[in-house]
Amino acid sequence: MARKARRRSSGPTRPWCSWCSSSRSRSSGKEPCVPDSTREAVADGKIVAIRYTLRDADGEILDRSEEGVPFEYLHGAGNIVAGLERVLAGRQPGEQVIVEVAPEDGYGAYDPEGAQVVERRAFPAGLDIQVGMQFTAEDPEGRTVDVWVSDVSGDAITVDTNHPLAGETLHFEVTILGVRDATLEERLHGHIHGSAGGGH
Repeated sequence: MARKARRRSSGPTRPWCSWCSSSRSRSSGKEPCVPDSTREAVADGKIVAIRYTLRDADGEILDRSEEGVPFEYLHGAGNIVAGLERVLAGRQPGEQVIVEVAPEDGYGAYDPEGAQVVERRAFPAGLDIQVGMQFTAEDPEGRTVDVWVSDVSGDAITVDTNHPLAGETLHFEVTILGVRDATLEERLHGHIHGSAGGGH
């Protein structure tokens, strides 16, 4: 869902509700609490905690937030697709939204010239390359680009600059769980630190 956000787990003993100081087990099955003090509107510079499900046009689930663990992101920093970020602006904790995001506001239109075949030796030796893996490469102009493996045929590896969901209309179901001010460090780095969203 997020363009650059990286999710990481902090283990089952962390305070899994980032909006309070109580430590609870994820196995309790309870939703994270949202104190009244966090009922601020979603806006640029805010850290937003959401629960989401992403489906394709046929209703198949493509992605969802981890059970009992909010997905958190820095609003206004491009951490999530533009179409979803725009709709969430101004919303408050407790609100639920259903959003349809067109390709141009999601992962872009599919570019048929984005795929190319490279030799296996271009990858780290001994790496078990699988379809769907993401790598960073350099284009002819020396710019860094993200590529995804779309086919593996012996030593011929097809990589694609198109995101796997490029050209797809995205269907999100989102519940806003909490909103807080980002720290100075988070604003400077452009992403959340030390939680279920992107971070170091």
